[in-house]
Amino acid sequence: MSARPPYSRPGRLRAALAASCATLLLATAGCSFGDPPPDPAGEPPTFPTPSATPGQGGVGQEVVATVLAKGLRVPWAIAFLPDGGALVTERDSGRILKVGPESGPQGLTVTVVQTLSEVAAAGEGGLLGIAVSPAYAEDRTVFAYFTGDADNRIVRFPLGGKPVPVLTGIPKAGNHNGGGLGFGPDGFLYASTGDAGEQDAAQDRKSLAGKILRLTPQGRPAPGNPFPDSPVWSLGHRNVQGFAWDGGKRMYAVEFGQTTWDEINQIVKGGNYGWPVVEGRGGDKRYRDPIVQWRTSEASCSGLAATQRLLITSCLRGKRLWLVELTDTGGVLGQPRELLTDRYGRLRAAAAAPDGSVWVSTSNHDGRGDPVPEDDRILRLVFGEGGAGRS
Repeated sequence: MSARPPYSRPGRLRAALAASCATLLLATAGCSFGDPPPDPAGEPPTFPTPSATPGQGGVGQEVVATVLAKGLRVPWAIAFLPDGGALVTERDSGRILKVGPESGPQGLTVTVVQTLSEVAAAGEGGLLGIAVSPAYAEDRTVFAYFTGDADNRIVRFPLGGKPVPVLTGIPKAGNHNGGGLGFGPDGFLYASTGDAGEQDAAQDRKSLAGKILRLTPQGRPAPGNPFPDSPVWSLGHRNVQGFAWDGGKRMYAVEFGQTTWDEINQIVKGGNYGWPVVEGRGGDKRYRDPIVQWRTSEASCSGLAATQRLLITSCLRGKRLWLVELTDTGGVLGQPRELLTDRYGRLRAAAAAPDGSVWVSTSNHDGRGDPVPEDDRILRLVFGEGGAGRS
């Protein structure tokens, strides 16, 4: 096993519907597309007219997909600002883009707001996760997770300002760098790391590899963490990139499997998810089983968004979304349903927007896709029953 560096802890959008729209039909057992609620500013919302044809096996649930922005390069993560615009990271360029809320004939306005010069992009490493401080209106602070020359690290900075390390020494490799970043309902910062090719490190509580971490905004282990003086929240992960919380404040994460099973797991304090001993449901009581698993050819999902009782995960190799409906207690209701299969190519980021829609990015310029001239793109999805519908 190669040596690892020690870690340290230094201190309305108005959607441009003039862009390309596609009305998609998804068969479900439930809702049809209802009238959207009034716009917060008092103007009537504008949407394409969805089809009302029932799908096989139930009433059709219509979903509208709109291209908000195009011409990006490997957009990896999406985080929303108070003005309704979003920050989007580009993995290989190290650029942070602001998408919207302003718009033009071609979609939302895309502006480069900063390039992080310390990013050392290679393989699956580069500029990965981004998170906006819950107190952004006061502190103007954002957080980023990126691969540098020696490690993966988390930094904080005002947009345009100098990054200050929050947590360093996260093991890096050509792949399995994790990279998810986001604030939980409890106000603490969560980050997901990969095993960086060292499988056994996922079970080592002293290693930052193969974990979900929970931190204060200053980079200290958050109060209430399961292990003394440790940032580790859960362990036994191969490579988690996306995570989200449902309406009940339960946390979920998507997991890249090796050759057989990809997973969605409900993440609990101190939970061990079994890698490298178990892939998928193993029946071993020492480890927590996933709530959903798919063959890797159908999934390899990177992003995860949650809208009340619906999980939406965006998949790379599977080139689709999977929708998972949850019960009131966080279990799975019915069968997962696929959407957008082979329509936009590889899908990476997924993020719930303030208006209840979901934004998804394509990843066709990542060396494994077949890009078209519009790639890479940011899509906006409106689901019939997902609370989305405001312009």
